[in-house]
Amino acid sequence: MVLESFFVFQYSYWLLAAIALMAVLYSSVGHGGASGYLAAMALWGLAPQEMRPAALVMNIVVTCWLLYRFQPYKLMPHKLFWPLVMASTPAAFIGGLWVIDVLSYRLLVGLLLGLAAMRMLMSNTVNQQIQLPALWLMIVVGVLLGFSAGLTGIGGGVFLSPILLIFGWCTVRQSTAVAAGFILLNSIAGLGGYVVSAQPWPLGTGWLMLAAFAGCLLGAELASHRASSNALRKLLAGVLIIAAVKMVYSAF
Repeated sequence: MVLESFFVFQYSYWLLAAIALMAVLYSSVGHGGASGYLAAMALWGLAPQEMRPAALVMNIVVTCWLLYRFQPYKLMPHKLFWPLVMASTPAAFIGGLWVIDVLSYRLLVGLLLGLAAMRMLMSNTVNQQIQLPALWLMIVVGVLLGFSAGLTGIGGGVFLSPILLIFGWCTVRQSTAVAAGFILLNSIAGLGGYVVSAQPWPLGTGWLMLAAFAGCLLGAELASHRASSNALRKLLAGVLIIAAVKMVYSAF
């Protein structure tokens, strides 16, 4: 079934182009891009059973390439990273196991896309004082973001990165390593839970994966320049808001 799905094409070329564009934009700032992929798939009217596994697979492909290309794990603050992922990974697996109904999925994803959009419209205020948070706080953040990753397909990096920087848990360079590793492990665990629970695997996912990989090849090169555009952030936020409204509206 998985191999067959790789070669069966059933999606619009415009959707593939949108997926590739999202991969370029998100990977250029070191993220997997799941919120962007979910927004694109929502706008093209894909069903929830297609969206969740596809977003997780694309997250895995993109973050694997980013970790290979830049090897940010050399900057990894291990005392911060491991408590986060040891809490988030089992939670992501449980979230992947969860069979969620269409109405709840659309409402939840719509809410998370709306939150991601608001996060993009906010400026990241970097706390200059770096201080490791309490263990219980790392566990709570890891569990919440991990479970939502497995349940919806959003890897959590879009929410974790500002937390790391605003509260001064690590430096800007270290946050890239933490977010990339966090997204990768959560996505693998969430996808593992999804597969183990024998939920349907959508045909054509392989084409979405190829589109995301093609986009991240360019995005990884742009990432080396670390260019930041407020206009681009606002454009992405607009896309997420439209997708969020569509998801919530379709739920009713």
